[in-house]
Amino acid sequence: MDSTASDHRVTPVDRSLRAGTNSSPRMAICGLLGLIAAVYWPVLSFDFVNWDDPWYVLNNPLITSWHPTNLWRIVTEFNVKNYAPLTTLSLLIDHTLFGKSPEGYHLMNVVLHGINAVLVLLLVTRLTDNRSIGLATAALFAVHPMQIETVAWVSSRKTLLCSVFMLASCRCWLRPDRIGRDEFRGTAWLALALLTKAAAIVLPPIVLAYDVIVRRRTIADALPRQLMPGLLCILLLRITMSAQNSVMGGVRGHLGMSKLQILGIDSVIVWKYVGMLAWPSGLSILYDPPTEGLLLPIVLSSLAWMGVGIICWKTWRRLPLLSLSVITWFLLLFPVLNFFPITTLMNDRYMYLPCVCAFGLASGGLLLSARMIAVRFVTSPTSRVRTSKLITGGVIATGVFGYASATANYLPVWRDGLSLWENAVERVPQLPVVQIQWADALHDSGQVERAIIVLEETLQSREPDEPDRLRIEDRITRWHREVGLRTQGEVNLPSDRENREILIKGI
Repeated sequence: MDSTASDHRVTPVDRSLRAGTNSSPRMAICGLLGLIAAVYWPVLSFDFVNWDDPWYVLNNPLITSWHPTNLWRIVTEFNVKNYAPLTTLSLLIDHTLFGKSPEGYHLMNVVLHGINAVLVLLLVTRLTDNRSIGLATAALFAVHPMQIETVAWVSSRKTLLCSVFMLASCRCWLRPDRIGRDEFRGTAWLALALLTKAAAIVLPPIVLAYDVIVRRRTIADALPRQLMPGLLCILLLRITMSAQNSVMGGVRGHLGMSKLQILGIDSVIVWKYVGMLAWPSGLSILYDPPTEGLLLPIVLSSLAWMGVGIICWKTWRRLPLLSLSVITWFLLLFPVLNFFPITTLMNDRYMYLPCVCAFGLASGGLLLSARMIAVRFVTSPTSRVRTSKLITGGVIATGVFGYASATANYLPVWRDGLSLWENAVERVPQLPVVQIQWADALHDSGQVERAIIVLEETLQSREPDEPDRLRIEDRITRWHREVGLRTQGEVNLPSDRENREILIKGI
C-alpha cells in the first residue's frame, strides 16, 4: 500500500487548527457521556409511541424468539418494508432482556447515542487534529434538540445502530496513513451498517471524496478501492428497493412531482435544516413544507447553494475539510431527498449524522475567528492563546447549554403517543395523518368518543386523500361499534331501536 502519513499536505489553516490540542481524551469522553446522561435520563420513564413502535416492537413476532427458524426469518425476511436484520436482532436482544417494558429499549437508544457521540469526538479530532474542535462538535451533536427524535423514539433504533457502524467505518477509512488492514475493517463495518439501514450506501462516495480532496489521490487511484464497498451497497439497495413497493402513512402530496421539482424543493428544505440547526424551534414529528408557489425561494436557495459550491471549488486545496464537509453533508442527506420516493419531505432524524458536518464547520470557523481576533487585539503571545481559548470556550459552552436547555424543554413531548401527537396537532394540524395518529392515541388512552370526533372533523375539513379517507372511515366504524357495545353494557339499553338511539344521544 502506497498510502503514507506524509501524503496529506498540511496547509497553514491546518497548522492553525492543530495548535494546542493536548487535553486528555479520557476527560473529554467522560464529560461527553456525563452530558448525555444528564440530558437524556428522563427518557427512561417514557412509553412507546404509536408511530412504528407497534410494528417494530409491540406486535413484531420476529423479536420474540431465538429459535433457529425465527433467526432464519430475521435474516431472510423484510421487516416493516426494510431489510435490516441487525436492527431486528438488536430489538430481539432488548425483548429478551426487557420484554415489552419500554425502559430497556430507551436505555439502549441512549447508550447507542453515547457511543456515536464518542465516535464523533474521535473522528473529528483525527480529521482536524484538534481535540477542541472534536469535543465541541461532539457536544453539540450530543445535545441538539433535533436529535431527540432519533434518541427518544424506539423505532429509530436503525438510525442509531447504523450510525455506530458508519462512524466506525469512517474511523478506518478516513485517515491519511490508511493501510490495507484499515480498508478491510472499514469494509466490514460498512457491511454491518448496510445490514442495519440502507442509508449506509453513501459511505463509499464519502471515502472517495476524502481520498481525492484530502489525501490528494487521483480518481483513477481512489475509485478502484471502493469497488468492493460499492458492490455491497448496490446489492443491499436492490434488496431494499424490492421491499418498498407501496406507500402508506406519512405525507404523500409530493410523490407525483418530477425530479426537477423535487430538486427545487430540496434546495429550500436543506437551507431550512441549516436554520433549524442554528435555531431549533417549532420542532415536530412531522412537517408540512410548502411545495407550491416557491419560485422565488427556489431561485434564491439555488443561487445560495451555487455560491457555497463556488467557495468550495476555489478553496478546496487550501481548505480541504471545508469542501469535504459540504460534500459529506449532501451525501448523507441524499437518501432522504426524495429522489427515491419516501413519504416525508422533512424530519428531524434526517439531521442525525449530517449535523456533524455543520457543527464541525461551525466549531472550526469559531476557533479560527477567535484566533484572528486575539491576534488583532492582543499583543502578548501568551495572552493571545488565553484570549482565543476564552472566546471559543465561552461561545461553545453557551451554545451547548442553550441547546441542552432546549432539549430538556422539548424532550417531554416524546413521553408517550398522546403528548407526541398533541404537539404535532399544534404545529401541523392541516395534515390528515397527524389527526389520524392523534385520534389513535386518544383511543388508546380510553378517550374513544373524542377520537371519533377528531376523525369526523378531519373528514369534513382536512380533505384527506383516498388512502387516508379509507383509514378514517374504518376507524370511525369500528370505534362507533366499541362505544355502542360499551354503552349497552353500562346502561342496559333496551331492545327497542328508537329508545336505544335516544339513550345513546343522551349519553
